[in-house]
Formats: sequence, C-alpha cells, structure tokens
Amino acid sequence: MSLVDVNLPPPSAMRGGWAALAAVLSARGWGKNVYAEPDQWLYHDGGGNWASLRFVERDKILLVGNDHEYSETYFREAAEYFQEEETDLLKGAPDWWGSKLDPSPFGEWIGFVYGWDGCKWQRAKYDAEDGFKSVGLLESCSLTDLEHLKGYAADAPGLEGIPPSDEALRALVSADAQITPEMLQRVIPGWDVEAGVAAARKFLEMPV
Repeated sequence: MSLVDVNLPPPSAMRGGWAALAAVLSARGWGKNVYAEPDQWLYHDGGGNWASLRFVERDKILLVGNDHEYSETYFREAAEYFQEEETDLLKGAPDWWGSKLDPSPFGEWIGFVYGWDGCKWQRAKYDAEDGFKSVGLLESCSLTDLEHLKGYAADAPGLEGIPPSDEALRALVSADAQITPEMLQRVIPGWDVEAGVAAARKFLEMPV
C-alpha cells in the first residue's frame, strides 16, 4: 500500500473540543452545524466547509470533508463536474476506506479522506492541496487554542460583553463530552444549557 502518514491527533483527542463546540452551538440554537450521530461526528463552519469523523468499526475510523475554496483534489464525480484530473483519495487504501463516503448532509464533494487504524492516521499519496487545514477542524476542536470556541460563546446574553474565561473554556473541553450544566452555564449564561449538555453527551455514544 502506498499511503502517507498524517500528523493528526487521535480521535480521542478530538472529542472533548468537538463536543464542547457542539454544546455551545446547540445552546445558542445552532445545533445543525456541529453535532454527533450514533456513527459519526459532524462539523460545518457555516460557510460551506465541513468535516466528518465516521466510525466504520472498532479502530477503523474515517475523517472526510471538503473546503469549497481550497480543496484542489477532485474525487469521483467532482473531477467530471469541474473537468479536472481526478485525485484518487483511496489509492492504496484498504477496502474499508471506501465505505461511508456520502458527502451529505453538508456537501456535494469530498476533498480529503483520512483513515485511522487504531494507531495512526494515513491518506493516499498526492501532491494537491486537499483543504483539510483550511477547514479549521483542529482549531474548532480547541486543539490549537481556545479562540474559536470563545468567539462563539462571547455573545451569550449573560456575559455582558465580557467573553468567558479561559479556565471555564478549558474545563468544558477537558470534560471530554461529559459536560455538566454547571460547566456550560459558566461559559454561556442565558442560553439553553440543557440542549447544550445533551448535544455534548451524544459524543459519548461511540468509543474512541
């Protein structure tokens, strides 16, 4: 197999921040952008760019997505539609990578497909920019800093123009989806805390 190792955190490291973002957005009434289903976690930046972590089997997980501006890979139908040379995102990959590749509910095309085998992330070998970095998933999952999460929470009516503290935000991420109403209340007072807690807890349905 001719695959390339990808330096990304394991799915377990993504869960806390992904769930925290889902909690804040759901409490705000924007729960359709970031949420968990029984077999996948979904992220949409509100501008047409998206990523999804999809569970195939134990220790067989896909990370797929697309940036509509910066994904320069043209996979399957996208190659024909844009009249570009196809990038085979499955070249050299095990068969299970070919499952769960429907780009819905957020997009028409897939710009990247990464596979997690329980030890490492890998992708097919290609030179084109696939759009993963510009999608901003790592920033959104608070793996680089807390600014993305803070930006969404800063408009909460109970904050009186003062953004939530980094301490409160870190506690939300560190809870690893086991967010309590008290934790969330300290971050987004005035919004629907119960909806936010429920959204976060859904990230516990699949083991990582």
